[in-house]
Amino acid sequence: MDLRKYKNTLFYLTVTGGFTALIYWIINKGKELEGKEALVVSDSTHSSWNDFIMSMKHNFEDPLAILLAQIVMIILMARLFGWIFKKIGQPTVIGEIIAGIVLGPSLVGMYFPGFSAALFPVESLGNLKFLSQIGLILFMFVIGMELDIKVLKNKASEAVVISHASIVIPFALGIGLSYFVYNKFAPAGVEFLSFSLFMGIAMSITAFPVLARIVQERGIHKTKLGAIVITCAAADDITAWCLLAVVIAIVKAGDFVGSLYVISLAVVYVMAMIFIVKPFLKRIGDLYGSKDSIGKPVMAIFFLFLILSSYATEVIGIHALFGAFMMGSIMPDVSKFRMIFIEKVEDVSVILLLPLFFVFTGLKTEIGLINDPYLWKVTAAIIMVAVVGKFLGSALAAKFVGQNWKDSLTIGALMNTRGLMELIVLNIGLELKVLTPEVFTMMVIMALVTTFMTGPALDLINYLFKDKSVPDAEEIINYSKYRILFSFGNNEKGKSLLRLANSLTKKQKSSSIVTAMHLSLSDELHTFNLEEKEKDSFLPIFEESELLNIEIETIFKATIDIESEIADVANQGDYDLLLVGLGKSIFEGTILGKVIGFTTRIINPDRLIDKFTGKEGLFENSPFDERTRQIVAKTKMPLGILIDKEFQDIDHVFIPIFKSDDSFLIDYAQKLIYNNNSKITVLDVNGHVKNNFVIQSAVTSLEQIHPDNLSIVIDKLVSLPFLEKQDLMLISLESWKSVLDSDSDWLIGVPSVLIIKP
Repeated sequence: MDLRKYKNTLFYLTVTGGFTALIYWIINKGKELEGKEALVVSDSTHSSWNDFIMSMKHNFEDPLAILLAQIVMIILMARLFGWIFKKIGQPTVIGEIIAGIVLGPSLVGMYFPGFSAALFPVESLGNLKFLSQIGLILFMFVIGMELDIKVLKNKASEAVVISHASIVIPFALGIGLSYFVYNKFAPAGVEFLSFSLFMGIAMSITAFPVLARIVQERGIHKTKLGAIVITCAAADDITAWCLLAVVIAIVKAGDFVGSLYVISLAVVYVMAMIFIVKPFLKRIGDLYGSKDSIGKPVMAIFFLFLILSSYATEVIGIHALFGAFMMGSIMPDVSKFRMIFIEKVEDVSVILLLPLFFVFTGLKTEIGLINDPYLWKVTAAIIMVAVVGKFLGSALAAKFVGQNWKDSLTIGALMNTRGLMELIVLNIGLELKVLTPEVFTMMVIMALVTTFMTGPALDLINYLFKDKSVPDAEEIINYSKYRILFSFGNNEKGKSLLRLANSLTKKQKSSSIVTAMHLSLSDELHTFNLEEKEKDSFLPIFEESELLNIEIETIFKATIDIESEIADVANQGDYDLLLVGLGKSIFEGTILGKVIGFTTRIINPDRLIDKFTGKEGLFENSPFDERTRQIVAKTKMPLGILIDKEFQDIDHVFIPIFKSDDSFLIDYAQKLIYNNNSKITVLDVNGHVKNNFVIQSAVTSLEQIHPDNLSIVIDKLVSLPFLEKQDLMLISLESWKSVLDSDSDWLIGVPSVLIIKP
């Protein structure tokens, strides 16, 4: 026996065994040192199980365990409600706010008080508060970075007029409303000045992040209207936060004269940030802005300045959030540099920490406090004043500077969006004891209603101002054109899909429209680098379109649900054909990849719903990954799925006819022959070409017009040399399933495949 093979094992056993024995010997010897006083008399009534239960109970009640349990519950509820509200066309932030209210005393606390007390004990709320404040600081840092100051310079004339009108009008109306509710609803000892100023600022806030997202989702960010709205919101944000800083200073000082000291310090702080800190950060940005990543020392410098800035404004008396916002706004004006910071900060702040703020707000929002018809009348009055001031104020100002009524009302509807920013202001007011819990709850309801109404208001405006006259000639021509939409994830797939679309429309460009769509898998697209990101995404596609001499339209969106977004855009756009692609990984494994990789998304609510409703089984035999199955299930127009196997030309195409329903494929064969002069081989698998009247008539008609481009063969004549000469197989979805089930030998050498769902 060669002991050298076992030397590592012997050494391991010797060392661990020897030292374990030594530990045991030392412990036994150490017991002799305890003396009689340390002897514990065994108690027969003593139970190890009871000790274990008590220990587990103590562990569950540990502050850290409670905080972790709260975070788990909050994230799950925020994601669930965010998804639900996204599905009904509302911003996810509304769902997350609702999740917070549901977990608070308004629902869970009312109907499940024991569970609420165990999960959110009063003594744990301090930890939740400070963690949520850290999340807000990071979030406001991101908001500051998202503001594009250059946009303000370019469109300042119109935007500043609209923006400041949208602040001063609701501000004045808010102060006017406070005159009527001060005696009944103001906290004891709070002066009218403080109460009225907070009511005014709460009425005049616009939620820049939510507004920007709605503008992008509705596809108006490229229009003049979209640019004006984004600029107005940016100007509104900057002005409102500066006003808020002044209001906080006045509230803390008690009167305007006393607040001048705080305001003076705030002005010094702002000047120092602009003229000292900003140039220093710009030098760092110039040095590191071109690099793919930023080192930890550089990141540490910026985060240190973020904390120092927040600390300075908190100490001055204008709240730490203003310091975070200010720090974000003076970040180096390098898109790549800002994006690196946003990517590092945003996921932690938005996904992990920000929901804590929503729930913390929900825990302080008691809908049950509004338990009287009079209180609901006051709530309705607050909502009415907020809508009239912000909506009509912005709309009238927009009309005054020269916008038409439709655009003016659209601007008003968008500027009326309050969302998260309103909650931040309200929480500051509650923290400063300027607002009572009743007023706080009323204002939270107002924030929800005004944010919720944005989408329906925009739809109503579009409906009311819809041109009901007879469409002009250009509209009729565009409507009659053959419209192809192709959605791509990476550049190579995009170029392949463009080549395919071109082959279907090459000689009919005047009567065809080809649209390329790229979706960014993200919760947000940031306004400051939106054009740059869109340009980078479509650059290879535009280069390919120039080579092919084809004009294309583009759609660029951010989404967290790509398959649903693809289907929604296609269904709503009156397209005649949607083209999507599959990767080469489909060929791995058995014939053409019956074993397909699974999606990386851990929780897909759509799949859960399909599971409960029984729809999941409809495509369980489909050789597609989950994402493609979802697209197949949701699209209502013809869909082409390209399995790209180094696809280039479409000179030789073969079409297997398995079923009588495959007759529609002849239409695509006709398009390829006419536009691309493709050589089509029809594979008659089950005699349908010969015996089915519809297919026989279509093939015969095409054969008479293009005799040199069409040939018919039977299954037995298909060989590997034949397949090697083919560029593309065109097949129906149902026949594709049959092909894979049959395990036909000729599938081994099949070229790229276009699977058509009619």
